[in-house]
Amino acid sequence: MDIVGRIAVVTGGAAGIGLGLARAFAGAGARVVLADIEQGALDEAVALLRSDGHAVLGIRTDVSDHGSVDALAQRVIAECGGVDILCNNAGVAPDRRPGAVWEIPLEDWKWGLDVNLMGIVHGIRSFVPILLKQDRPAHVVNTVSIMGLISGSVSPVYCTTKFAALRVTESLYASLGERGSKIGVSVLCPGIVQTQLHRTERNRPEALRHGGITPVGALNMPADVLRSQAMTPDEVGQITVDAVRENRFYVLTSDFFDAAIRARTQDILARRNPVFPDASELLRQDIAQMLVHRQAAGKSA
Repeated sequence: MDIVGRIAVVTGGAAGIGLGLARAFAGAGARVVLADIEQGALDEAVALLRSDGHAVLGIRTDVSDHGSVDALAQRVIAECGGVDILCNNAGVAPDRRPGAVWEIPLEDWKWGLDVNLMGIVHGIRSFVPILLKQDRPAHVVNTVSIMGLISGSVSPVYCTTKFAALRVTESLYASLGERGSKIGVSVLCPGIVQTQLHRTERNRPEALRHGGITPVGALNMPADVLRSQAMTPDEVGQITVDAVRENRFYVLTSDFFDAAIRARTQDILARRNPVFPDASELLRQDIAQMLVHRQAAGKSA
């Protein structure tokens, strides 16, 4: 798919992976629409992209509200004349310690499902009919996570929503294929990325707040790990742009988790009880491997 001159909509686009996606698509020649629930961060992101010479529009959007996503779609059509690339990227990590599945407050389940799963569903319902009506090449990217491909006890809410988001995306891909559509689909499954996911509580709706336990961030990993030497949002953005150009469905940012994915699949096929890895430790090791690769690349350069 040629990206130059296309209209790309990115939810959760004011920071983290969303901003990385926006920068990458803008750098590839697309006009970008940023959608985010944080107005201040949205304004800053729009100003940043414009300072780099990119055409960008910012629209405050709550992806958990289907009416807000419908309004986003209609405004994009009204102001941009169409849409070509949709990145359903907004996400939250509401899990708190203690993290056993039976200990998770219902407010966490509600918030996680509303944003991570229904946010994608709302994006599909609002935008895909428009893409079909346009009858031209287009692409949908749904941000899931590597945690939608491996399992275990860590962060039940976050990981459950990511498994569900993967299944929704596979269904979208299959349904569009059955119709002979010109719309491509990608499911983005990154590992740890330098984002603000550890500060996800800042956007929790007041009605879904609860007290007593201090949030520790995504996947029960320390915030300094999340902010340190993990993959950058810009790196994820470029990987995604390449995947859209090549019409690739499964988009993984690392091969480090292949063994865990393979083991889970083999356990299912062998009908044997699973032995799940320590997901947090896998993520830490993925970061360590990335540092080795970067050091090697620096020496070769």
